[in-house]
Amino acid sequence: MTDHVTFGPEPLRIEQVLALCEGRARPQLHAGAAWRQGIARGASFLDTLLGKEGVIYGVTTGYGDSCVVAVPPEHVEALPRHLYTFHGCGLGQVLDAPATRAVLAARLQSLCFGMSGVRLELLERLQAFLAEDVLPIIPEEGSVGASGDLTPLSYVAATLCGEREVLYKGQRRPSAEVHAELGWQPLVLRPKEALALMNGTAVMTGLACQAFARAEYLLRLATRITALNVVALQGNPEHFDQRLFAAKPHPGQAQVAAWLRQDLAIDGPAAPLHRLQDRYSLRCAPHVLGVLADSLGWLRGFIETELNSANDNPIIDAEHERVLHGGHFYGGHIAFAMDSLKTLVANVADLLDRQLALLVDVRYNHGLPSNLSGAPAERAMINHGFKAVQIGASAWTAEALKLTMPASVFSRSTECHNQDKVSMGTIAARDALRVLALTEQVAAATLLAANQGVWLRGQASDARPLPPRLAAMHEHLLGEFAPLEEDRALEPALRHCLVRIGQRAWELADA
Repeated sequence: MTDHVTFGPEPLRIEQVLALCEGRARPQLHAGAAWRQGIARGASFLDTLLGKEGVIYGVTTGYGDSCVVAVPPEHVEALPRHLYTFHGCGLGQVLDAPATRAVLAARLQSLCFGMSGVRLELLERLQAFLAEDVLPIIPEEGSVGASGDLTPLSYVAATLCGEREVLYKGQRRPSAEVHAELGWQPLVLRPKEALALMNGTAVMTGLACQAFARAEYLLRLATRITALNVVALQGNPEHFDQRLFAAKPHPGQAQVAAWLRQDLAIDGPAAPLHRLQDRYSLRCAPHVLGVLADSLGWLRGFIETELNSANDNPIIDAEHERVLHGGHFYGGHIAFAMDSLKTLVANVADLLDRQLALLVDVRYNHGLPSNLSGAPAERAMINHGFKAVQIGASAWTAEALKLTMPASVFSRSTECHNQDKVSMGTIAARDALRVLALTEQVAAATLLAANQGVWLRGQASDARPLPPRLAAMHEHLLGEFAPLEEDRALEPALRHCLVRIGQRAWELADA
């Protein structure tokens, strides 16, 4: 049975956004009469103010620096269309389907907070876009992260009104055409509704939800890869002793060490030690990965608080009949979270890249063949195994490390110095996703190499049985990725491995 995600007064979790992104859940609006009446009250209060010719930013005034320009009543209805029209200047690649679903979910959840002055009909249409998988074509580039994600979100507003293009059933089509096919009447946005849709943090927040989920899985995968490499490199499992980590009790660091103990079945009979201390990329793996593990809690807090907030301007407090002008569109928390996450993740790439460098080097891999080649002796001189894969992983790691420059410190004064301090949150989120993609490539390379190393160890006459969790993983991987006995192009295997990482295919430690 397909799960449902309910948009309304209750907070959403990152996992619910991810379920919508991946098509594992369907969206629905809260059915409660009190909540629905609260939404309607906000729109009604705005109409009352308009009837009294009240001054409301972005409703009876121009936008941004033009807030001093009064808009006469006869032009108020036309203002929303002008807002999404002049912001139709995004460039770069377009968001893929899962990312676009995340953006729609984030914007819908924010508007469901009930302080944006929009009609219930607007929420219903956003929910219908998600339910029918009508996905606005949204260019990635053009947001400085305050006043929110104006330019990319203008594509959401425009497509709700039957303009621009959407992705529907795998085809890029005019929005008006899809509306007609579904029997929908395109919306005509009421005063404040274009501003409510656009003047918020939905793009950076939706992308942040995706980034968090990928990083959480990557943490556990990197731990499993490390365990395989401890076996392949005949490492010292005592580096992960529980008593050792009780002496420096960072919870995430201790958790990673505990996962390694479980994977390596350290409570079982110990293998003979080859050295007292392994190199740092094995010995300090809990300390490197533990920083990410310990950061996930506050990263979740930043992302989910933003997800479950009213983050446009002005805020419409219908209950107390007030219009509150502020700056909730500022994406500073997401910017800092994503700048931090990309540094945490790039460190994982660096860790795994160093492990891979040990695996392929006969000076450090303790008896494994050069470059992990499985070729017989008579053909060893022409086979090069994982040599080029290690070079590639080094390139991907270098690029990931280069991208850790924080985006949030590159604020630019824009829009006639009205937006003179901006968050760059969307750039930070896009950077984080790119760093994740590169690090997953390093993880794929190191996973395949680690499994090759374990397989090579298993060919020895005195080979010890693998611990149960690693044995299951090893057999699973061998079923999809044949050992490398004669050189072959490994791009197909690497790409397939990336697909499996994206599917979170392997049963790993509990999150």
